[in-house]
Amino acid sequence: MIKQTKKQMLMLAAIASIGLSAPSAFAQVNDVVVSSASEIPYVIDARNVVARSGTGLCWRTGYWSPAAASTALAGEFPVGCACDADIVPADKCTAPVAAAAAPAPKPTADKVKLAADALFDFDKATLKPEGQAKLNELAAQAKSLKLEVILAVGHTDRIGSEAYNQRLSERRAAAVKTYLVSQGVDANRIYTEGKGEAQPVTGNQCDKVRGRAALISCLQPDRRVEVEVIGSK
Repeated sequence: MIKQTKKQMLMLAAIASIGLSAPSAFAQVNDVVVSSASEIPYVIDARNVVARSGTGLCWRTGYWSPAAASTALAGEFPVGCACDADIVPADKCTAPVAAAAAPAPKPTADKVKLAADALFDFDKATLKPEGQAKLNELAAQAKSLKLEVILAVGHTDRIGSEAYNQRLSERRAAAVKTYLVSQGVDANRIYTEGKGEAQPVTGNQCDKVRGRAALISCLQPDRRVEVEVIGSK
């Protein structure tokens, strides 16, 4: 051990003298600080920094071996990663790649159009029993999802003034929300909107219908609430 210490001291002295004349290009080599408690295969100074030659090579000791270079640590990696990278296996000199997180489930949108005659009578915003049955199914569907939002959009036919129909469509959408909340759906997840008579689905098929009763019957598909459930399974 005494001989080994003397040998290291002589090597450090040689390093110091070489370092005085070393090209400035090698002055930027990063220090390798040894943190291992095992036998160190390289000469180290009082700071536990591996001593280097003027060309940046690490000075080996009598303890050096490929195995020692691969086991003695400088931080989280073997000291040989900096001093003998061509000898130490590359996988020991790189941090393990973290496993990619599983992608979050994508929201699914299931658009449900509730039949007007099953929801409301003409000029009404009161749910009929048939409409309640459909909303019961919808509430059960929402509970099976990781619910994000439910959109309820009310519509009317073209009979009546535009302003009146706008308010009526909003009341119909609100009636759907109220009922869904009564079935356990979070009120903060339900958004309502009224479109009035602006988005009919009957097109021009009722244009030639004569008589108020016949026209009301023909326009039933326009008196609707469309409900869209958005969530992930």
